[in-house]
Amino acid sequence: MLSRWSKIAQISRMESRGKILGFLNCEIDLFRRNYAKVAAFPAADFVDKGFKDGDVATVKLDKMFWSNPRSLALVKDSPLRIEEPHYEGIRRFMLKLMLFYSKQSKSIRGANVVYKRVLTQVDKPAIYNVFNLEKTFKTTFSLLVLHMWLCLRRLKAEGEEGVEFGQYVYEIYNHDLELRVSKAGVNLLLTKWMKDLEKIFYGNIVAYDAALLPEAGKDDLLIVLWRNVFTDDPESEPSDAAKHVVQAMARYVRHEVSCLSLTDKEAMLSGNFMFTSLDNPREKNLA
Repeated sequence: MLSRWSKIAQISRMESRGKILGFLNCEIDLFRRNYAKVAAFPAADFVDKGFKDGDVATVKLDKMFWSNPRSLALVKDSPLRIEEPHYEGIRRFMLKLMLFYSKQSKSIRGANVVYKRVLTQVDKPAIYNVFNLEKTFKTTFSLLVLHMWLCLRRLKAEGEEGVEFGQYVYEIYNHDLELRVSKAGVNLLLTKWMKDLEKIFYGNIVAYDAALLPEAGKDDLLIVLWRNVFTDDPESEPSDAAKHVVQAMARYVRHEVSCLSLTDKEAMLSGNFMFTSLDNPREKNLA
């Protein structure tokens, strides 16, 4: 798959929301056609779970994601931290000869950890339970894209170094996505499927960026999340029950954006951070 993260970062620097939305209007039909193709994905159920008034009663969504933002960096003594291996003597000398300690090697190792943090959030049942999502290829892919965007957006704030590091994360994501597509039963025309999914990724990234611009409408993020994550029909409107859930996800996204902005560069480039835990929301309520 062709790498597009650098292009995404370049487009995201545009100052005018009108320019971004103009770009989206030119591409929106293509994105919708690609979603329709993915909806026909073999071995993947894309039927919406549906929402009823009682579905989310056990998870008090109205009380979630109102807390003040905080850094997501792991504390120094956290057992979840992954530190750079430290070797001495001849072993270190040999590893240096093999460029184990080069900037590129360190960045690749850090990017792998960052992507593992994304998978930790996306592959656990908690996020599907909290937001009343059925775990299908489509929803998992949509959540992967959303959390990749959260990371890439934060990395972009570190300038060229962050964009370069983000490219490694993006390439690791591409490799993992290819494995997921193959596991879903697609072996023929794999390159074509990957290009279609790449276009969807590209469109979602631009749409999320546009929804967080200062001049964006108050419901822009909600609308984008509904279309990208919750429904297969981009023309549909969420019911009152569904809107309650999408509003909670919009708060979650804004909360993570704010928390990541407070997370230091070292934590981002080493992967020593964790997204807000969604486990046991009935006890925590994340308030």
